[in-house]
Amino acid sequence: MDNKMKKVGMQMSILMGVTLSFCLSLVGNLMGAKQSGAFSVPGFLISFVISTVVSLVIGFIVPMKKVNDSVCGKLGLEPGMLKTRLMESLLSDIIYTPIMTLLMVFLAYKQAVSHGAKMPFLPMFLSSLIVCLIVGYILIFIFMPLYMKHVMKKNGIGRPE
Repeated sequence: MDNKMKKVGMQMSILMGVTLSFCLSLVGNLMGAKQSGAFSVPGFLISFVISTVVSLVIGFIVPMKKVNDSVCGKLGLEPGMLKTRLMESLLSDIIYTPIMTLLMVFLAYKQAVSHGAKMPFLPMFLSSLIVCLIVGYILIFIFMPLYMKHVMKKNGIGRPE
């Protein structure tokens, strides 16, 4: 059973990492396009690939189930309850989104500066972070239980064998 749960954790990290990376890269590039007037497909693809790698590294390093169980247990939240899902989504969002957003904004900033743009980094980062935290939270809240149900079923967990 322990091997199955590790497999589930790995599959969840991959699914959530790719989903968050795709959506947050898209949001970030659309925000940049709003300011610059042009959406960059290569910029999107580069940020997507790099943020996917970073999110997978985070997912394999940070044991989200243990983090969620520990924090939710200390708060007296019971598994399966809405309050628990809200907290688990917040924890994942706080761990993943700031790192991914910092990386994506830094890449966009470096590229813009290399083309002669004069812009302060901090306001660019903070406005992106606020938007990405909101988008990330919603994505995690929606997709985590869907992916978990799929992965558990795929691995034969939660049903008689």
